[in-house]
Amino acid sequence: MIKPNMLKKGDKIAIVSLSWGGLGDKEYIHKFFIAKERLEKDFGLEVITMPNALKGSQYIYEHPELRAKDLMDAFKDKTIAGIFCAIGGDDAIRLLPYIDYDIIKNNPKIFMGYSDTTVNHFMMNKAGVVSYYGPSVMCEFGEYVKMLDYTKSAVANILFKDSSNFEIKSSPIWSDDFIEWNEENINRQLSVKSEEHGYEVLQGDGIIKGCLLGGCLDVFPMVIGTEIWPTIDDWRGKILLIETSEDQPAPEYIMWYLRNLGAQGIFSVIKGIVVGKPNREKYYEEYKNVILKVLREYDMSTLPVLYNVNIGHSDPVGILPLGTDVEIDFNSKKLVLAESATRSL
Repeated sequence: MIKPNMLKKGDKIAIVSLSWGGLGDKEYIHKFFIAKERLEKDFGLEVITMPNALKGSQYIYEHPELRAKDLMDAFKDKTIAGIFCAIGGDDAIRLLPYIDYDIIKNNPKIFMGYSDTTVNHFMMNKAGVVSYYGPSVMCEFGEYVKMLDYTKSAVANILFKDSSNFEIKSSPIWSDDFIEWNEENINRQLSVKSEEHGYEVLQGDGIIKGCLLGGCLDVFPMVIGTEIWPTIDDWRGKILLIETSEDQPAPEYIMWYLRNLGAQGIFSVIKGIVVGKPNREKYYEEYKNVILKVLREYDMSTLPVLYNVNIGHSDPVGILPLGTDVEIDFNSKKLVLAESATRSL
């Protein structure tokens, strides 16, 4: 896998809307200005928006070809060092006919987002380029009052530095709060509470090492069977990353999605599974039970599973690089980047 260069102050970051286009809607565009100021002041980045990124949700919905053009043009632009996604949504899959994987491969750069951006991460994987499952513009960078320290630290340590042997620790705090996106709430800060669980080992022991591959489990059904869904050989030796969306899918849906992965033979070729903290901890115990049930069904009762990782639809959210080696010690519950997530300048 090709690593992009690490970010540095002064780098130019392109904002793209690849799924839902709400960043440009009148009632939400204040989130863009908050995020832009934060990216510039806190991280020293130069922020640009691609031509269609702020044209609003209806226009973005009607023009998947222009969303894809923004993405391709951002990759082709040699002055752009990174591409940050506005937010997820539910139809990034419609970009597929317009993607040129050679453009991505020949112009590697930081690409980051989560949720429906899972589709785009599988595109990056097909192109052979490392990508970053992490915060989005509207949500984390556009957070009212301040960005949570755990997320801010993840950006600084993983995207701007040599991150070899960097330990991705469990956040000491978490939040089940939600602040309505409204300018009237611009001075409200998320309430937080102490983390009671930390990382949990659902099964397995010892140390595993491999590349993370995956994303939001809710999105997998849209990707399976397409040109970007990895073959069984692509999954071999990988560590499966799964997390669930703010829709908080019922446990039976998770069971069905996981059974599909089992039926494909994926569980028998991967080295382990990393599972994100469930959104607001709804179905926290139920998801654990379902995961263990399905793995038993496929005779995978020793496959290591690390649960409750701060990734995706959790507050706070960290960053996990897709396509570089991570090492997980299941005895000490340690998750470490076995190599730098980026290429040193």
